[in-house]
Amino acid sequence: MTHSFVAFIDESGDDGIGNFRESGKGGGSSHWLVVSACLFRRSLDLDAVKWRDEISSLVHQCAGQKRDVNGTLSKTRDVHFKKLNHAQRTAACQCLSQKPIRAISILSNKRTAPPGVFTKKNQLYFYTTRYLIERISWLCRDMRPRVPEGDGRVKITFSRRGGMSYDGFRDYLMHLKSSSDSEVNIHWPVIDVDGIEAIDHSRRASLQLADIVASAFACGIEPDMFGNCERRYAEELKRVVYERKGNYLSYGLKLLPKHTDIDLTNDQMKLIEHFQ
Repeated sequence: MTHSFVAFIDESGDDGIGNFRESGKGGGSSHWLVVSACLFRRSLDLDAVKWRDEISSLVHQCAGQKRDVNGTLSKTRDVHFKKLNHAQRTAACQCLSQKPIRAISILSNKRTAPPGVFTKKNQLYFYTTRYLIERISWLCRDMRPRVPEGDGRVKITFSRRGGMSYDGFRDYLMHLKSSSDSEVNIHWPVIDVDGIEAIDHSRRASLQLADIVASAFACGIEPDMFGNCERRYAEELKRVVYERKGNYLSYGLKLLPKHTDIDLTNDQMKLIEHFQ
């Protein structure tokens, strides 16, 4: 049988620890690593292309539409959140919030990482993504009674990132699956570990939707060069963020560590309050 669900994963920020970016200065690593998923029924997989095209048409219309060096309107349908201006980003999030998807984001504050813990390549990314996989598994389990088609499992596709070993990530999940660690709360029957794959951002419209989610929440939590955060984009997506009985912060939005254990700015705290 085929999968019942599809989940597309992208990230914003890097997993470097140390040499953090300072306000008013360029360079340095991000303060946060944001890893997000855009999840929906597999039967809607082809519809996601239409959703991406709708967003692309919306943000590139009229004066905002891209032109090449000869002044000809660009025919690309790809959506890259970081290339959009504020109005386009807001419109993209508003459009995506009307689609039959669910969004999940894990926001990892790297400045609070204990010294000497995340020393191996991809270690922080694996650790952060583990919490994302947990919530993907819970959502698929919760939605199964309303999604009878397929075998109940989710097909997981990553946006390919440089230096990332996806074989290593599959091995990491298998290690967690065989572990007796009570802190691992993944609902394994819905996770197709062997089927996990990575595809370039430009090759799948659904990965561009995941990019919108990850970038939106990164803008709301990662200070810009002036020390400010823009939470509007993430707030526009609230309608599709995974929640249970109004609880967002344990499901569709999780901070590592908990927000009560982080010295958040007023801007960052307002984002969290919007989801409380």
